[in-house]
Amino acid sequence: MRILLKLRGEALAGDKKTGFDEETVRKVALQVKTLVDQGIQVGVVTGGGNFWRGRTSENIDRTKADQIGMLATIMNCIYVSEIFRSVGMMTNVLTPFECGSFTKLFSKDRANKYLEKNMVVFFAGGTGHPYFSTDTGVVLRAIEMEADVILLAKSIDGVYSDDPKKNPAAVKYDEITIDEVIDQNLQVVDMTASILARDNKMPMWVFDLNEENSIVNALTGKFNGTKVTVEK
Repeated sequence: MRILLKLRGEALAGDKKTGFDEETVRKVALQVKTLVDQGIQVGVVTGGGNFWRGRTSENIDRTKADQIGMLATIMNCIYVSEIFRSVGMMTNVLTPFECGSFTKLFSKDRANKYLEKNMVVFFAGGTGHPYFSTDTGVVLRAIEMEADVILLAKSIDGVYSDDPKKNPAAVKYDEITIDEVIDQNLQVVDMTASILARDNKMPMWVFDLNEENSIVNALTGKFNGTKVTVEK
């Protein structure tokens, strides 16, 4: 089995909201190691929100803001990959553009080679282009790498009919189709990513990263989030 795990940048910061919380990342690493030890191939995409939310600024050109965001994801991936190594995994960080000796250049063949050697592969730098989010980046890489499912680790325990913080009557879905997500504009991932997932039949499972052992639970029958399914 091959999965792609998406980690929000803010999740890496724990309660601090910015930077890194090492214990939070270490808990993620130990869960991923459990999966790797079972023979599951794991790719990881991180957001950059613990360092940069450039789209909230009116004083920076959008292209430049997105480029800073791409660099933030590279910093995150280098850091998280080192924590993964510290608990006994092999890792590599791939980017869609050259970063000197910091990372290796992405290609499907290279990523496949690493995954087949039981390495955790970090896909950093988004798509390499502005105007595309890390949501789109994770769906794109999942499709390219022929992943079985995308695991979306968030700060909420699934997909709701409305924002549960604003609407106490919001209903949580155990399962929902990607067409319903798009039709209802539920923002599981952004619209570009949603349509890409729909057109390429890529399922996504949404869950709360803060739940104990939530990553492992997602793949061992104890899943408490929402499965976003596709028509086969």
